[in-house]
Amino acid sequence: MNIPSELKYTKDHEWIKIEDNIATIGITAFAQSELGDIVYVDVDTLDESLDLEEVFGSVEAVKTVSDLFMPLAGEVTEFNEALEDEPELVNKDPYGKGWMIKITISDASQIDNLLDATAYQELIKG
Repeated sequence: MNIPSELKYTKDHEWIKIEDNIATIGITAFAQSELGDIVYVDVDTLDESLDLEEVFGSVEAVKTVSDLFMPLAGEVTEFNEALEDEPELVNKDPYGKGWMIKITISDASQIDNLLDATAYQELIKG
């Protein structure tokens, strides 16, 4: 299972790439494999400020719909519009072209509560 060591993770299977005060967020390879073929990504929180663990959108697979949770408090500044036409990018390239949103982080102290790759690996081994 691919778990890039430079990223941070949540117990809800989101990954976070932090660059200065901007976080890029998507779902992990494990999450997309559990969901199956993704057919729709819905994010209607663009330009909204959300708290930690608030729902920022949902991902719809053939079998199920799952909410997406904010791993950090912040303002949603960008949505990956490529997913509107190609939601399957989340399956094909979850850590690259399948990213979902970018946020401006409002509370950097929350970063310390995210999982590193080793802790996430332990979580999914369960």
